[in-house]
Amino acid sequence: MSTTDLRFTDRAAHRAWLATQQRLPEGFRVGTQRFEFIPVEVHKPAKMTVNLITLDQPTASFAAMFTKNAFPGAPIVVGRKRLSEPVLGAVVINNKISNVCAPGGVETAEQVCRETARLLNLPSTAVLPSSTGVIGWQLPAEAIIGALPQAVAALQSASILPVAEGICTTDLYPKIRRVDGLGAGGKGCVVGIAKGAGMIEPNLATMLVYLLTDLAISRDELREALHAAVDPTFNCMSIDSDTSTSDTVVALSSGKIACPDLAAFRAALRQVCADLTEDVVRNGEGVHHVIRVQVSGAPDVALARSIGKSIVNSPLFQCAVAGNDPNVGRLVAAIGKHVGAVRPDLDLARTRLTLGGVEIFRDGAFRLDPTTERHLVDHFKAAELYASVPPADGLTFRPPVSWPPHERCVDIGVELHAGPASATVLGADRSHEYISENADYRS
Repeated sequence: MSTTDLRFTDRAAHRAWLATQQRLPEGFRVGTQRFEFIPVEVHKPAKMTVNLITLDQPTASFAAMFTKNAFPGAPIVVGRKRLSEPVLGAVVINNKISNVCAPGGVETAEQVCRETARLLNLPSTAVLPSSTGVIGWQLPAEAIIGALPQAVAALQSASILPVAEGICTTDLYPKIRRVDGLGAGGKGCVVGIAKGAGMIEPNLATMLVYLLTDLAISRDELREALHAAVDPTFNCMSIDSDTSTSDTVVALSSGKIACPDLAAFRAALRQVCADLTEDVVRNGEGVHHVIRVQVSGAPDVALARSIGKSIVNSPLFQCAVAGNDPNVGRLVAAIGKHVGAVRPDLDLARTRLTLGGVEIFRDGAFRLDPTTERHLVDHFKAAELYASVPPADGLTFRPPVSWPPHERCVDIGVELHAGPASATVLGADRSHEYISENADYRS
């Protein structure tokens, strides 16, 4: 998916690169404010950040896609209604609590929107809410509203980085991507940020993603372009096979710069989405390896994608990858399990598999020898982001890095020789850190 091959030696190098990505498109401002509060459910101190993305002038050119989870968060319920509004002027985002199935959640989200709108001199229907974090807890409406004036006072037009950081929960680092030079005079850009680390298998959207452009794109064109960009990127990844109740992707156009080439804009939007997709997987909870599966020769795209997801979501194969153990029998089992369940009529006799560019399976039989086995182990180790550090307390595993060391993947090729369709799916291994993070997420 990504066309880059970034490598960073330490956090400072990664931060320096983020600084090259952070410039906001024309017509946007962002502001954040962090504060402490006491969740009513647990009565112990917690911290939350309220984030604002605002436009200098409300825009009719906005688009959004939301989770298909049947228990959507209150911001999703409100956001779906906002899609029919004439303009949007701001997005208000909080981390720590997702406002999902909480008592009075929709009214609380609307209350935050009303106060945001009052401070920004907007109608409340021109403010879109977003929340991420613990499911089931109530939003601290009074604390958020109390922090909003400081977030408004902090609004600036230089850098999106504060919001990229402010939307994080268990993310190890912020994620920003951009494409420049799309409009008249070499101006015009698409800039995107994403939050996501766990509970990730998107369904028409992903985690929290905000895509901003200063190019003049109509509402219909923007919505069409967003759908086209999301499907082969965010919808083709999985970290743990769980579709969040809060998945949201928003695109906003300030319309400040003429767009002479709509196709170039669409390509740029897709590239930003593709790069953010890899960033999200690489920053997944406890991820040591990113797994990239390229399925080709399938009867249709849906089957190609679902085979890829069957591989990256296989707990046994995920664990093998985490241990740098190329137990490729688990790979074949994952493919056969899925095809046997959904397309038992499909003939897999001509299936060919590669791992790290080396053929490992053809004509119904493995092609393994000591040299191939050594190559596979080396390929896994080269793709490893970091090695596990034994926990000092014997219980809690923590990643030793807070930046992405590289963009290498465990590369798997699946050629079915059964049709013209293909898909590329991204996933990750399953590590001690993933279990630790999700065993004590709320505590």
